[in-house]
Amino acid sequence: MSESDLKSLFLQHAEALQRYLRRKGSDPQLAADLVQESFLRLAERYGKEHIDNTQAWLYRTAQNLLIDHVRRQRRHRTDLVPQEDLDDIVEERPGLDEQTIAERRTRQLHAAVAELPPRTREIFRLNRLEGLTYAEVARLLDISDSSVQKHLAKALAHVMQRLQAP
Repeated sequence: MSESDLKSLFLQHAEALQRYLRRKGSDPQLAADLVQESFLRLAERYGKEHIDNTQAWLYRTAQNLLIDHVRRQRRHRTDLVPQEDLDDIVEERPGLDEQTIAERRTRQLHAAVAELPPRTREIFRLNRLEGLTYAEVARLLDISDSSVQKHLAKALAHVMQRLQAP
């Protein structure tokens, strides 16, 4: 296709094609870009294949370009959910401050348990961490239930005192 033929076609159809695209919902700048892209594709194809109805080909190409553009826009949208809906979402895990406090408290707990005498520490571990009952701990360590209770009371008092200290 010669440059004069392309220019003649552009002058003949560009304005109507742009109005058509604007009626389809595109803004004026986008419509102008799509019209130019349609004519560019026409120029690239004109020598390679025979086009019976150039006007129909231009309208179909412009419409397909608009459809492709709308699809790309939908895929790349980031504002599909209103901000108000996002504000109502509550994060399930604790914030950084809470995590830091919990880690510090865990370190304090481990340090307090480590300070206990070995037998008391073992009773605390079995009862509080592993969930064994007083009777199960007593049977496992071959001591009385009341001994388990005394050791556990001593352990809990010590741990609570250490955790309350700044």
